[in-house]
Amino acid sequence: MSGEITVPLLPCRSIDEIADFYQMLGFERTYWQTKPYPCVGLRREDFQLQFFGLDGFDPERSYGSCVVLVEDTMALYEAFAAAMRAVHGKVLVAGIPRMTRPRKRKNSGNATGFSVVDPGGNWIRIFHNTDAADTGTDEPSSQLAKATRNAVVLGDSKGDTRQAARILGSALNKLRGSAPVTELVEALVYAAELAMRLGEQAQAGELLAEVAAIKLTGEQRESLSEALANAADLEQARTVGN
Repeated sequence: MSGEITVPLLPCRSIDEIADFYQMLGFERTYWQTKPYPCVGLRREDFQLQFFGLDGFDPERSYGSCVVLVEDTMALYEAFAAAMRAVHGKVLVAGIPRMTRPRKRKNSGNATGFSVVDPGGNWIRIFHNTDAADTGTDEPSSQLAKATRNAVVLGDSKGDTRQAARILGSALNKLRGSAPVTELVEALVYAAELAMRLGEQAQAGELLAEVAAIKLTGEQRESLSEALANAADLEQARTVGN
């Protein structure tokens, strides 16, 4: 049998807050009730989610999560990022709600993924459909790159931002001078993103300034296009008010 559809049902503190957030991202409301309990359904093409409201619910303590498989993670990320910029003047990179940037995850078969953490604290984990993606091996060439991959697992998969920042910061202190320049830039930009999540704006600014000061060839700049775009988003998020 084929054609099955699964629609996750996730908790939130307010279905109004959830509906506003997802409608900003291009979802339409497909279902709404307030009794006998609050519930809302949202849909963006074939991407469907439902939420139920709980009195006194704390998004910071949420364990809600689901995986969504798509053919093009970057296209969906860019659509969500554009929607956030249109409403907030920036990509939401810290606090709740927020969104991580697409990165390869070594704990997910090297598939590229990003996460949306919504106002209910739910982690909507979006990955390439493994049938559509060529994950490959893509082994990092330096110790700093390996540390960055490990930090991504902790920060973007597990949600342990502080430990991810600690591991990556230690690696940067030891390996800054010996790592290939492209892998150094990747590490610095991700360290800046982690600093933003931790509310360490000054630290993030120092790391982004270090990135901006690195001289890159045209080829290096092209290979780092996603990291440099992330750096620009982080700088914008740092300077645009809440």
